[in-house]
Amino acid sequence: MRITNGMLITNMMRNYNKNMKDLAKLQEHLASGKKILRPSDDPVAISRSLKLKADLAYNKQYVSNTDNALSWLESTELALKDLGDVLQRVREMAVKAGSGSLSLEDRAAIADEIQQLQNHVVQLGNATYADRYIFAGYKTDQPAFAEQGNQLVYQGDNGKIAYETGVGSRIDVNVIGGDGGAEIDKIYDVLERFKNDLMDPANPELDGYIGEIDQRIIQVLSLRSEAGAKVNRFELIRARLKDEEINFTNLLSQNEDADIAEIIVWFKEAENVYRASLATGARIIMPTLIDFLR
Repeated sequence: MRITNGMLITNMMRNYNKNMKDLAKLQEHLASGKKILRPSDDPVAISRSLKLKADLAYNKQYVSNTDNALSWLESTELALKDLGDVLQRVREMAVKAGSGSLSLEDRAAIADEIQQLQNHVVQLGNATYADRYIFAGYKTDQPAFAEQGNQLVYQGDNGKIAYETGVGSRIDVNVIGGDGGAEIDKIYDVLERFKNDLMDPANPELDGYIGEIDQRIIQVLSLRSEAGAKVNRFELIRARLKDEEINFTNLLSQNEDADIAEIIVWFKEAENVYRASLATGARIIMPTLIDFLR
């Protein structure tokens, strides 16, 4: 088989283009810091990366859900604490009024304070987090309570708001303000009756409210304890999710990120091959018939 100059040049150009392509590819790896630039580089690794990125996205959403749940619970716990403080203050006044030694002026002064505490109870019942009423069940877009005459009316429902913290894991965070929950309307009613009896001289004995107030205090403390337990649980979940986020990020880095030192070695090797191909090509192309006829 006769080897012509054209065949030599064709082979030389093919090898030259291949070497230049290899050099360009390694340069892309160095510039991007990634060992996978396109799916064809490693289909298995690309599939693994997509799965890790999906897991990482889910994990970040779960962390966001946990942060929102913690904020909701902290707002609820603060409102319940204030509600408990109101009841403790009312109990002190009930003990004082139950002694039967108060003058009408003293009873009127206590009644005035009860009125202010009632207003505060309404404010606590309509507490919000991120413009959502926390005691209204699902009806978070409207106030949970409204005063109608001498009564406080619950306008929410019994809906339970839950946050997803993992696959198949949902935790309720809200406390119902009406029946079966904080029953803030009934607390308001106790204060209303106590206030009216204070203003009625025909009721000298007022110690009967102490037991009822104690029951409301125990109920609020129970709800605070439940909210606090959930706060602790969400904090544990958040810590675990943060650890998983670090783990997923490391796995993704191991799967995608290039070993820069190794790529540099390969790049220098490819560069030497490329330079050698240029030098060899120059020697192949230079000799012509005219060169030999001189």
